[in-house]
Amino acid sequence: MHVLILLREFLEDIRKQKIRAFLTIAAITWGTLAVVLLMAFGTGLTFRMKESFLNAADNVIRVYGGQTTLKFQGLPIGRQIRLVEQDAYILQQTIRDIDEVCPLINRGVRLVRGEKIASTHMEGVFPQFEHLRRMYPSPGGRFINDNDLKDKKRVVFLGGEIAAELFGDENPIGQLINLDGIPFTVVGTMPKKLQTSMNNGPDDRRAIIPFTTFQGIYGDRYLDELLVRPKPGRNNLVIKNEIFRVIGQKYKFDPTDERALGVWDMIEMAKASKRIFIGINAFLAVIGAMTLIIAGVGVANIMYVVAKERTKEIGIKRAIGARKRHILFQFIFESLLISTIGGGVGLLLASGIIKLMWTIPVQSGPMEFLSRPILSDTVMLVVVSVLALIGLLAGFFPARKASKVSPVEALRYE
Repeated sequence: MHVLILLREFLEDIRKQKIRAFLTIAAITWGTLAVVLLMAFGTGLTFRMKESFLNAADNVIRVYGGQTTLKFQGLPIGRQIRLVEQDAYILQQTIRDIDEVCPLINRGVRLVRGEKIASTHMEGVFPQFEHLRRMYPSPGGRFINDNDLKDKKRVVFLGGEIAAELFGDENPIGQLINLDGIPFTVVGTMPKKLQTSMNNGPDDRRAIIPFTTFQGIYGDRYLDELLVRPKPGRNNLVIKNEIFRVIGQKYKFDPTDERALGVWDMIEMAKASKRIFIGINAFLAVIGAMTLIIAGVGVANIMYVVAKERTKEIGIKRAIGARKRHILFQFIFESLLISTIGGGVGLLLASGIIKLMWTIPVQSGPMEFLSRPILSDTVMLVVVSVLALIGLLAGFFPARKASKVSPVEALRYE
């Protein structure tokens, strides 16, 4: 019942001061809209950047052959360290914290289908390459499997862009193309994926064949790269040191010689990127919150004006027995109500804008990262918390001042 009385008083005040109430609620709405959109776009950007980074290599350490720069056991510097397939099995068996190791070899290749010609980069891989590099097939197709590897089949998996160049709108699955003059059957294609980190071009333009088929055709003995994925929760820096130790024992180089192997630690890079984007999101949240706080100052000013206008009313209430906490509650209630109305409208508008953004087709370039804002639980929690704090503080201080007014002085106030 008490809440209904407060609500009726609030509505009466709104009717008396329509413009003032409208401008105050509009300020809260605008501040809420700003903080929600800034944080949603920041969250979406972070998610897209993380996905694009993992699409290049999902939590792996990429290892390449290198050249020694330190003397070791009488051996000279400048020796080439060239990895072979056996090294993958040695690492898998020796380092217990490693989950998977995938050797691969690559080279440039010319693809021909009828009169259509395309040049791209081709890799010979094992089946686990599919999830290590997130090269998942489109519906109806598949990736390289164990039977392809065992039988040295002439099958190829194509990136979506290179497949479109050769086949246009046709379904490429089951059709033949020539790779350097040798016929191969297309078993799968990859849908377009966002990718910011790459070597030898994006995966959208990649051709993938079985490792054994590649070796049988070109005779490559030395690997171009090893993909190493640690077991969940294991320290990637410790595993990296272990890789140098194990490979160093085989090829006889100092395990502290950082140039003996080339290492691209995608896990460490992902951690660094995460820290950067936490900072960006925090910055955007602060900027948005400041906009909302400025609106909160407006609410506080309004409540001071209301307190002044109701001085005589407050005096009457105090004279007939109203306690200070009743006065406090009344003003805090009205302040929170203003914040809730303005914040609710701001959230609805922000949600509508975010949904609208998701209906717009993704364009290439910067909009690939900026056109997918995400209204996450974290964003909602931050916004609701800031709104509650603003409503509480904006009502508390004017209410405290009003509650301290002497009933006698309040009744004399004109």
